[in-house]
Amino acid sequence: MENSLKIWLMFWCVLAIPGLSFAANYQNTSEGQAFVRSMVEDFGFEAGRVENLLSQARRQQAVLDSISRPAEKTLDWHSYRDIFIRPDRIARGREFMATHADSLSRAEQVYGVPSEIITAIIGVETRYGQYLGNYRVLDALATLAFDYPPRSRFFRSELQQYLLMTREQGLDPTALKGSYAGAMGYGQFISSSYRHYAVDFDKDGVADILGNPVDAIGSVANYFSEHRWQTGEPVADRLKASLPASSPLLTDGLKPDLQVVDYRKAGLPVPGTVRDDLPARALRLMGESEHELWLTYRNFYVITRYNHSHLYAMAVHQLAEALKSGDDPG
Repeated sequence: MENSLKIWLMFWCVLAIPGLSFAANYQNTSEGQAFVRSMVEDFGFEAGRVENLLSQARRQQAVLDSISRPAEKTLDWHSYRDIFIRPDRIARGREFMATHADSLSRAEQVYGVPSEIITAIIGVETRYGQYLGNYRVLDALATLAFDYPPRSRFFRSELQQYLLMTREQGLDPTALKGSYAGAMGYGQFISSSYRHYAVDFDKDGVADILGNPVDAIGSVANYFSEHRWQTGEPVADRLKASLPASSPLLTDGLKPDLQVVDYRKAGLPVPGTVRDDLPARALRLMGESEHELWLTYRNFYVITRYNHSHLYAMAVHQLAEALKSGDDPG
C-alpha cells in the first residue's frame, strides 16, 4: 500500500513539471472514445482516423500553466499597456499599414472597419505576423479538451471544429502551430472563428489566414462587421474626471448597461460630439501613477468580442490611435 502511494505521488509530481509534454493516449479514455463517436456519427469521420490523431496528441503542461494565468487577469492596466503600446510596435504597425495599404483600404470600404483597428488587432495578436505561436494546435486543443475541466466542453468543441476546418481546408491537423489556446494565424482565430469568419480576400480560391496577410486583413474586418461594428462611431474617450470604485456608474459586465446621457446627467465631461443615446460603460483603470477614467462605447464592446477583456480592448484602441497619429496616445 505504501509503495503504491509513493508511485502515485511520483506520477503526479511528474505531471506537474513545467513544460513537460508526453503522449496522453486520449483515444483510450472514455472521454476520448465519446469524442471519436461524435466525429463519426455527426460528421462522417472514420473512427480509426480520429483515434490515430488523438494518439498523436501530446499533453502539454505549459498549455495548462498558461491558460491558468492569462495576462488579462493578472496585470493592472499600466503593466498590460506597456506590453503593447511601445514605439517598436507602433513603428512596425505603420510599416504593415504602408505595405498593405490597398488591402486595408479595400477592407475598410467593404466592411466599414478602420484600417488602424484591423492592424492593431494583428499587432496585438502576433506583432503583425511575426509571432504566430509555437504550440501544435492539436496538442493545445487536446490538452485543454481532456485535461482542463473548467473549460473542457468548450475546447472539445474547438477540437471538433479544428478537425472539420483542416478537412475543409485540406490541411494536416498534426502540422499547424498556434497559441496555447489553439488560436492560429495573423489574427489568432480559434477553429470555430476560422470556419465562420475567415474569407478569401485576395480571391485565390483559399481562405488562408495562416500565412496570407491579405486574407487575414479581410477576415479580421469580416469578424468585426459580423459582430456589428458601427462605422463612424467612437470607441472610447478618456475623461478628465474621477469616480470612486463604489460608484454605480461603474457597471459590471463587458456590455454597456447605460447610455451616454446617464454619464452626462452625473456631471461627467463627455465630449459634445458623442450622442446621448449611445450605449456606454465607464472604466476605472489603474495607470502608472493614478486611476484613469474612460468612457467606452458600443464599438469598444465589439472589440471585446474578439477577446473578452476590457484591458485587451483598451490596448487595441490605444494602439490603433497610435497607428493613426504616429504618436503614443499616453
